[in-house]
Amino acid sequence: MQTQVGTTVVRFTAVVVGRVQRVGFRDYVRTRARRLGLVGSATNLPDGAVEVIAEGDESACRDLARLLVTGHTPGWTDRVQLVWRSAQGDLADFRRK
Repeated sequence: MQTQVGTTVVRFTAVVVGRVQRVGFRDYVRTRARRLGLVGSATNLPDGAVEVIAEGDESACRDLARLLVTGHTPGWTDRVQLVWRSAQGDLADFRRK
């Protein structure tokens, strides 16, 4: 984990399974992530899931992860697989792919 001016910067990858495609899920996640000051992406996967990669302040990342896990998003969430990693610093903005 990187530290920048007193904050811990982290990255997580979440695979969100459920009714998360064609319901505005990626746009919603992108909007929330940007408001939290995070960078990353939300990408549709061929199996109907969405992969979310987010990096930034640890507290903000935890807020976004909590949102994904609790299912307070468009559509519905059956399962979320979360993997936490050290920040890599290779992302810019938050994109919907």
